[in-house]
Amino acid sequence: MLGLRSRHLTAQALLTCAVLACASSGQAASPRVERVVMIMRHGVRAPIVGEAPLDTKTGAPWPTWPVPPEHLTTRGAKALEILGRSDRRWLAGLGVLPARGCPAEGKVRIWTNTAQRTIASGEAFGRGLTPGCGTPVGHRPQGDVDPLFEPLRAGVAPFDPTAAIASIQAYTGGVDRLAARLKPALDELDRVLDCGPAKACSPRRVSGVTPSADGRGIDLTGPLRDASGTAQVLLLQYVEGLSPGPKSWRAVKPSALKRLGALHAALFDVFTRPPYMTARQAGPLSHRVLEVFDEPGAGVDVFMGHDTNVTAMAAALGVPLDAPSYATGDVPPGGALIFMSLVDDTGNRSVRVYYQTQSPKTLRRLGARVSRPAIAVPGHERDSIPLEEFRRRLAAGAPSMMPIK
Repeated sequence: MLGLRSRHLTAQALLTCAVLACASSGQAASPRVERVVMIMRHGVRAPIVGEAPLDTKTGAPWPTWPVPPEHLTTRGAKALEILGRSDRRWLAGLGVLPARGCPAEGKVRIWTNTAQRTIASGEAFGRGLTPGCGTPVGHRPQGDVDPLFEPLRAGVAPFDPTAAIASIQAYTGGVDRLAARLKPALDELDRVLDCGPAKACSPRRVSGVTPSADGRGIDLTGPLRDASGTAQVLLLQYVEGLSPGPKSWRAVKPSALKRLGALHAALFDVFTRPPYMTARQAGPLSHRVLEVFDEPGAGVDVFMGHDTNVTAMAAALGVPLDAPSYATGDVPPGGALIFMSLVDDTGNRSVRVYYQTQSPKTLRRLGARVSRPAIAVPGHERDSIPLEEFRRRLAAGAPSMMPIK
């Protein structure tokens, strides 16, 4: 009996040691989570007018959407609410949010861009993240340009179109060569659109990149500009449930959507990933993220914007955006880059980075499965990066950071 009691006490001691992280033996406890910042793309929306160029040919008419162009759909809102509930469970498990009830006032902050799809997305995600709590969703007046999400359009940073185009051409090797490398995906898009034998269903205009009319950005022309939008519309109609049975040209399988997604991902090789573009696209939001990390106490901040925001922030930090069901570098509806601030017992602070997505099948079925892997920051083998190094990385990647009033 004494031997059994001794073994029982030993096991209990080991369990206690595990819970306390064996602090008495000198082993450091796991760092605690301080703040979580989510840079999110809005949910499933109806296509933007002209997103699939009007001269795109198809085997039958495009489907009819249940909401106006660019608006978040009812299913898109439901998917974000489900995602919010999943994130609530995750964050509660980390001690950032309470497992039940409402968080303290100001502990969860949601800020969105001014488009209907971003405001409605923030509201839907908030209903899942803090159910029944009426968490306010902040944004500028609809119609305003928010520099956090659209810094080029807002004109908050000096912009030299010549320097921008030089950076784009250097990064891509030339937009015409970028289009040539993606010819297999362009050809597959024509087969999917099924407009007739041996026809180019998607326009094949000459590639080019020129200054925009207002001087605050650049305009891309050519097959990538045209095909990227069409590929995105095909994904949107699949996750919305508008792709019917196998006899229709619109019955695109997820495996094909992933390959075609390379056309949409290539858009960011022009607009957000070249260093000159990254600095301007990510600058204001990078500055705001670092401000949040300097605030005392725990909390969650959600910035509900666009795929350009997610890709620009990833480029500024130098991390890849890889999800099993999507083309490398593409961001699905509801996709998010997550920054988690940690602090250990000695006061050392670090940041862990996650890339959160749901597969096309999950979105279509309104499922709850979430992919949320931690991303290793290049040059760091551990799953987190010291806060000061994180700060230096963002400052180097987005040197045009400035406060936004």
